Amino acid sequence: MASRVLYASSPDWSIVGGRLDGLLHGPEFRVLKKTSRTLAGIAQLDGVEVFVKRVTSGSWVKGIIIRVCGSRARKTINGAEILHGAGFSHPRLFAAVEQYQSGSVRNSYVVVEYLHRPKILSRFALADGHDFRWRRMLSERLAHTIRSLHDAGCYTRDLQETNLMLEAQPSGLKIYFVDLEDFRRLPLVPRRLRMLNLIHLDRSIGRFVSRAHRLRFFYNYLGEKPPRAEARALIARLHEIYQRIERRNLRHQRSGAIVTPIAD
Repeated sequence: MASRVLYASSPDWSIVGGRLDGLLHGPEFRVLKKTSRTLAGIAQLDGVEVFVKRVTSGSWVKGIIIRVCGSRARKTINGAEILHGAGFSHPRLFAAVEQYQSGSVRNSYVVVEYLHRPKILSRFALADGHDFRWRRMLSERLAHTIRSLHDAGCYTRDLQETNLMLEAQPSGLKIYFVDLEDFRRLPLVPRRLRMLNLIHLDRSIGRFVSRAHRLRFFYNYLGEKPPRAEARALIARLHEIYQRIERRNLRHQRSGAIVTPIAD
């Protein structure tokens, strides 16, 4: 199959584009996720650890559709540009590559910076030495960051805790958005899409704060606690979205996908 380097942060990364299959099947590759179409993990490249992800298109016809609509590699480039332009932190993109066969995109590869120190939301919040007040502050900071993201016209279809990584720095808390391929730029992010993002995070926040403070997360996002009638309507709407997500997840579980848990 022919390879096309869509993006390379330097000439050296252009050369790496032809070595990606070898990296994914090398003895030092550490698998983090494996399904019928996706293989992702940590690879060693010239002594540097990087995160590598390959997504297979499936059939030849699907590859043609992907070529028209945009591959995961192209969407990752777009997501990195969106976040960078809006001033939000994300792993540095090193390379994005497509493999073609008979005009069909067969595989998409992305290579990004491997974040050593940042942790996913729940692990960061539940780390030793963090008391309840600190976790409440974290919830507030997270709500304000997501509000800023939406107000900037940025939206992602998959804002789960595994797609957020946090790091405590001397200057304060740094939040990384790591799932670049699902980001979109919209003139205005509608309320329905905002709520979908918030309900995904609500499920993670519930691991380290009470139900009352989970509601406070939504109120912090709004900027203030709404009047009682509006608050009740908001809770009802969130519950409706939550149930819909649960039904969708149940259908996905029945599909039989094999996912390798992320190692500690």
